[in-house]
Amino acid sequence: MKEKILKALRNSGKNYLSSAELCETFGVSRQAIWKNIALLKKNGYAIEACANKGYRLTASPDKLYAPDILSRLSEDCICREIKSFETVDSTNTKAKQLAELGAEEGTLIVAEEQTAGKGRRGRKWKTEKGSGIWMTLLLRPDMHPSKVSGITLLTALAVVQGIYEVCGATAQIKWPNDVVIAKKKICGILTEMSSEENYIHYVVSGIGINVNHTSFPEELQNASSIFLETGKKVDRCELTAHILQIFSSFYTRYVEEQSLSSFVDAYNSVLANKDQEVRVYYGLAEETDEEKAEIGIARGINQEGALLVEMENGIREIISGEVSVRGLYGYI
Repeated sequence: MKEKILKALRNSGKNYLSSAELCETFGVSRQAIWKNIALLKKNGYAIEACANKGYRLTASPDKLYAPDILSRLSEDCICREIKSFETVDSTNTKAKQLAELGAEEGTLIVAEEQTAGKGRRGRKWKTEKGSGIWMTLLLRPDMHPSKVSGITLLTALAVVQGIYEVCGATAQIKWPNDVVIAKKKICGILTEMSSEENYIHYVVSGIGINVNHTSFPEELQNASSIFLETGKKVDRCELTAHILQIFSSFYTRYVEEQSLSSFVDAYNSVLANKDQEVRVYYGLAEETDEEKAEIGIARGINQEGALLVEMENGIREIISGEVSVRGLYGYI
């Protein structure tokens, strides 16, 4: 109910909505409306009440609040249940715990802070409370486990499009799971799976976005935030909902088609190092170990999501996993 009231108040703009209108729209009592508005106020929403006029929303808190995000999603969005937390160890860990307990596909975990966030290849992902978007979406796709890597690519594409549409910023993808602006990383994606040989129990797609951060430690030279690159503060609930809505459309189509062919051109158009020289590190080689790397030119992805790299002996398909691709002279 809170999300429905928020949506109605937001859509009414500066106009008031009377209790009678809200009661008739949602088929509930005045007491139910009053109770939910009181809860919204308790969570930081400024809702003005005026006798003989009703209610109107005058301000919203900078907070990842489940009803707020839900109020911005369409009925056909895959995400219909959201659990928001002030602090968790890891949104991926929490999502996997819920998956094991039978949580439905489309359940989203969001948190203001992670104390044990993680990135690709076991790296730690540090978060700043109240500044970023830390979320994980639970999925139960009907597909072969080998196709799950495509979900990572579609998640990155949804983030790029969401940032452009909400923030007006042009982001790119560093294959396979980083989103960058001006060659600085602003988002990482970690997709994890529980499966058998030919069957997927569940997939969790974790997204960490540096949104309103104002600074980073000196050792994180490749990191930035949307705010630092655009100079504009971002409504985190709006951006979260927008990304979810775009991803929902992508995911539905991907499961239906079982191929990335419909997305290849869009993905390649935002691939940060397309047609540039890259260094490919194999196995567990450190990304500074040039002796264990090959140099080629990135030509884009194919319909399976593999990165096509033109080497001296021809095109090689690079599969994500224990492989790292970096620019010849740096991160990109």
